[in-house]
Amino acid sequence: MLRDAGNAVAEKYGLVFTLPDDLRKIYLGFGIDLARGNGDGTWRLPIPARFVINRRGVIRAADADPDYTRRPEPARTVEILRELT
Repeated sequence: MLRDAGNAVAEKYGLVFTLPDDLRKIYLGFGIDLARGNGDGTWRLPIPARFVINRRGVIRAADADPDYTRRPEPARTVEILRELT
């Protein structure tokens, strides 16, 4: 698991996008100040992604989808991790 302050790692993988003005207004309407929450004044979010990287640094599985409602099944992640041992 990774806590990616400032989206630094996501940026390196090309997995960051900036919310357009119309969505910023909607977020603010719900009381969500992403710029403040990010702590860096940006309206950027990472694209949800999962990378399974072995101890040698080889990516064994990768999933990224800009539609945050489509996520890999946790059971599949566990299965991949078990295959690494």
